[in-house]
Amino acid sequence: MSESLRTEERPLVAILMGSQSDWPILQGASEVLQHFSVPHEKSIVSAHRTPEKLRQYALTAADRGIKILIAGAGGAAHLPGMLAAYTPLPVLGVPVETRALRGMDSLLSIVQMPYGIPVGCLAIGEAGARNAALLAVSILSLENPTLAQLLRDFRSTQTQRVLDQRI
Repeated sequence: MSESLRTEERPLVAILMGSQSDWPILQGASEVLQHFSVPHEKSIVSAHRTPEKLRQYALTAADRGIKILIAGAGGAAHLPGMLAAYTPLPVLGVPVETRALRGMDSLLSIVQMPYGIPVGCLAIGEAGARNAALLAVSILSLENPTLAQLLRDFRSTQTQRVLDQRI
């Protein structure tokens, strides 16, 4: 994956990660957004190694048409919080599992934001990344009836799959 790879000309959602090693987890978010045909972009933006790039990215995101940021981070997991400090856009944090503490360090870092700088925090790992994308779709569907219907259909299909299961 290149450092900034767009799936469409005018992305509505940005998927951000601190390093390439986070992509296997965050790829699930991209797959969900693709399923719903939500234009999005993916980029590597490190809170620690590229702080100026992070600042510029967050400050210009809204002007570029981005509506929601999905930020995956492991360890100290400062990426979601630092993005939220620079933009009023919704930031959805995805804790990435680490070897040392299995992602609990990431989870605790993301949920411990001070009042006034909110970050929505999802589950650790791939389920969190996929749910972040579904939450982004849900937020976008507030102003897009077609997307709202696609989301209702998706959830109905999930429900039916469970109802159809037999033991």
